[in-house]
Amino acid sequence: MSFVVESESSARARKRRRTAIVLTLVALVLAGSFYYAASYWNAGPSSNAAATCTPAPGSTPVPSQVTVNVFNATKRQGLAGSTAKLVKERGFVVGSVQNDPAKKAVAASAEVRYGPNGEAGAQLVIALVAGAVPVKDTRADASVDLVLGDGFTALAQPTAPVPAPGASPC
Repeated sequence: MSFVVESESSARARKRRRTAIVLTLVALVLAGSFYYAASYWNAGPSSNAAATCTPAPGSTPVPSQVTVNVFNATKRQGLAGSTAKLVKERGFVVGSVQNDPAKKAVAASAEVRYGPNGEAGAQLVIALVAGAVPVKDTRADASVDLVLGDGFTALAQPTAPVPAPGASPC
């Protein structure tokens, strides 16, 4: 068995190279961390609030801040789709449009289903349909379901001017 004896100078040179590589990698990681922190800091809370566009607690949201899922609980074909277009024209954000996933019979004109976070938005949606029945559920998000029932004929006439599409306070 033979051993290669390394000179002391080449061992020091290898150590210096290894140290230089490690320090360069540490410097790159630190620079990347500072860049990420600076971009997060510069974005600030006002930018994040505008991106999510959620109303302040206790304030009344505007339609463009409310996501409405339109569901058809009747046997009338296309009712959810045509109503969703009208809801969108009123300035709401339309989420899902389909038959009622709960497959519940709704005799009233509509049911408005919402969770604790969607209570303020639900009040706006209830005003869309005369005779709508509010139904609180346990969902975590702020979305509101407009479930069209057998008594549904049309959306109520708007009481306030409809905001222009794309016009958002956020």
